[in-house]
Amino acid sequence: MDARLERLLASAPPYPRRIVCLTEETTEILYRIGAGDLVVGISGYTVRPKEARGKPRVSTFLDADFGRILALEPDLVLGFSDLQADLAKELARRSVPVVLFNQRSIAEILQTVRVVGAIAGRAEAADALARELEQGLDHLAAGARALPRRPRVFFEEWPDPLISGIRWVSELVELAGGEDVCAESRAGKEAKGRIFDPLEVARRDPEAVIASWCGKKVKRDAIRGRPGWDDVRAVRDDQIYEIRSAVILQPGPAALTDGARELSRIVAAVARGERLPAWRDGEPRRAEPPPRRPPSS
Repeated sequence: MDARLERLLASAPPYPRRIVCLTEETTEILYRIGAGDLVVGISGYTVRPKEARGKPRVSTFLDADFGRILALEPDLVLGFSDLQADLAKELARRSVPVVLFNQRSIAEILQTVRVVGAIAGRAEAADALARELEQGLDHLAAGARALPRRPRVFFEEWPDPLISGIRWVSELVELAGGEDVCAESRAGKEAKGRIFDPLEVARRDPEAVIASWCGKKVKRDAIRGRPGWDDVRAVRDDQIYEIRSAVILQPGPAALTDGARELSRIVAAVARGERLPAWRDGEPRRAEPPPRRPPSS
């Protein structure tokens, strides 16, 4: 190689070597493909993987400590969602390379896994991870085909205004064997397109309500006590559940593994006429029959 070219190429590594992740899913992807050592800064909301928690926390979802990010000397910052567009714009102004993903579907999550891996110089490992995630979802869907029926499910992402599940969650509900009663709303990219009047959801009479309130503890009594929800099948049969947002509302491996499995357990129980008691550390206890419904139901 020409000596002058060699000196020029030596000014930067072939792939990024100091990556800041403004959300959890890119951190998890990098660790899953053996590139966790490249992560030098993380979101303050990061809980997965456990090994990443000791890294400097430089952002929330809507805010970032730009001075701290710059001090880490990143050669790449990874973000998610149009809601982080202003953060990306400010970093770009400060000459920091930024890639902002906006995945909303299962297919887009898998594509993001592969793109993150390619950017980090781990394309083969990322493709293997994506195929592993695909196989897991295929196994989940195969189990769902054995269920006696497909129960009606409402997944709520926020209580007031009432927001239905984002697209990848809606798709996971269906793969798990349920019928999303608000499936038409998943076509939109923005949360405002998924806002529903609680009475309209009640009219659709879901047999299960699964809530994940973006890091806020779900209050089941608040769901049961909504005006007009007394006759909703899920309320009458006590089929109201919570899935932690960390495992279902992060558009990365967590949602397609732990989140998908929790959805599957719930949908399977409802389909079989069983009920899962309260969650403990993310794991349900043994399913049990629901209370007997009144004769008028």
